[in-house]
Amino acid sequence: MTVEFTPDNADSTSPAASSGESLSPFHLAIPVRDLAQSRAFYGKLFACPEGRSDTTWVDFNFFGHQLVCHVDPTARNRVVENTVDGHCVPIPHFGIVLDMDRWHELAERLKGHNVNFIIEPYIRFEGQPGEQGTMFLEDPSGNAVEFKGFRDRSGLFAK
Repeated sequence: MTVEFTPDNADSTSPAASSGESLSPFHLAIPVRDLAQSRAFYGKLFACPEGRSDTTWVDFNFFGHQLVCHVDPTARNRVVENTVDGHCVPIPHFGIVLDMDRWHELAERLKGHNVNFIIEPYIRFEGQPGEQGTMFLEDPSGNAVEFKGFRDRSGLFAK
């Protein structure tokens, strides 16, 4: 029997609805043009430990989640942007939600490495439900990555 999760059938016991429990690691595979560049970006710049690898892919521990970079020499950059809080947000993108102190530390570290941001670090929705720090950058293959920071993660899904 398969049960599809929808907001109408969500309850406090549903894994998809829980917010106080620890999250299961997420697995994401992305296309990259060059593994050496990906290792420098994810492995060195973000200090993500490397896991298994082969000649055409490499696993990273991306803040507790499994990020796999697969070589695709034809990988193309994004082509869509949506306006959010007055900024053009790249679509598609992926990222991580950090606590606000760690987000600030990362923003300063990236600025110190002269990273070219798509969207510079700033506080989005300031003073509103869901207030968050956000910043966007691209990896060497053009994959857009977002880093969010929350003082209180209960605001992650705030309306």
